[in-house]
Amino acid sequence: MLAKQIEKNLGRQKVILLYGTRRTGKTTIIENIAEKHGADALLLQGEDMQVAAILANRTVANYKQLTRNKKIIIIDEAQAVPEIGKVLKLMIDNIKGITILVTGSSSFDLVNRTGEPLVGRNIIHYLHPIAQVELAQDEDSMTTARNLEERLIYGSYPELWHLEDNSEKQAYLKQLVNSYLLRDVLMLENIKGADVLYKLLQLLAWQAGSEVSTVEIGKTLQLNKITVERYLDLLTKVFIIYPLSGYSNNLRKEVSKSKKWYFYDNGIRNALINNFSPLSSRNDIGQLWEQYILSERMKYNSYRGYQPQYFFWRTYDGQEIDLLEIHNEQITALECKWSNQKAKIPAAFAKAYPGAAFHVIDNSNYTGWVS
Repeated sequence: MLAKQIEKNLGRQKVILLYGTRRTGKTTIIENIAEKHGADALLLQGEDMQVAAILANRTVANYKQLTRNKKIIIIDEAQAVPEIGKVLKLMIDNIKGITILVTGSSSFDLVNRTGEPLVGRNIIHYLHPIAQVELAQDEDSMTTARNLEERLIYGSYPELWHLEDNSEKQAYLKQLVNSYLLRDVLMLENIKGADVLYKLLQLLAWQAGSEVSTVEIGKTLQLNKITVERYLDLLTKVFIIYPLSGYSNNLRKEVSKSKKWYFYDNGIRNALINNFSPLSSRNDIGQLWEQYILSERMKYNSYRGYQPQYFFWRTYDGQEIDLLEIHNEQITALECKWSNQKAKIPAAFAKAYPGAAFHVIDNSNYTGWVS
């Protein structure tokens, strides 16, 4: 699905940025594109020291020599190339007739730290773990229903599809957390170590879907509030977690300064707390369901080009809604319930936002919202 969107943009004088956490299939997509376009494509590995050394010679002459007779320049894991933003800007501004496609498992080096914005020159795509909207093309409704529990527990990383045994899946997810997902963060300066990041992620995993106090986390980890917020920001930029802020229209009783933190993938969250038990013996099914629906809904919206703003909503007296999607001033409120049970729109929300739509997403109707 995403590969087709990327193909449509090839041939334009643009930098196409393909973001996503490690092991989601970015390399597979670009290798297929490189193979399809043959001699017109140049594929470079950003983590190759020789490639990084060549790109470090930031001259137009060097880049013209490197890209001679090529129409598509592909750089995999481009965040490993020092000052990659400046490299991309110089290339796209001075070499006509090319498209540059780069992948990154982190966003900080490609956009935020270079000082060379690519605004107007770039097209951004995000590759997530496999989405239900992708699976719906090959699955019937019975297969989807049969696989739901496994996706709530083990998540949707592509390589899981090749593992038959649950113990193999558990080992893979634990290795993924320990060996891959934190690598890009640890490449940065002033990180105290993987153990601190791991403990921080564990705390978030236990509190997934709840409002998180950075002060309390700091006390637990013996870090100051500013350091905790910095680490959270970095973990967001490697696409492990994401925040939802509270929505408020300046009503005094609405919570607006707090954040909830979610994992993009349930399997990563469960690996961090070492709990792969079946749903029948778990007391966190509400957390798993809410996190799964929010992630799948965001994937679905992303892949169809719909980009609303996302919030949660809560009042200080405890009325709440899991997810608000706001687009062109239209509000859609979504409440996640595992079982098929009635849920009424909170009275305070209905009064404050009479034009908003309100829906409950449960295990009997969720496919209509995510695929």
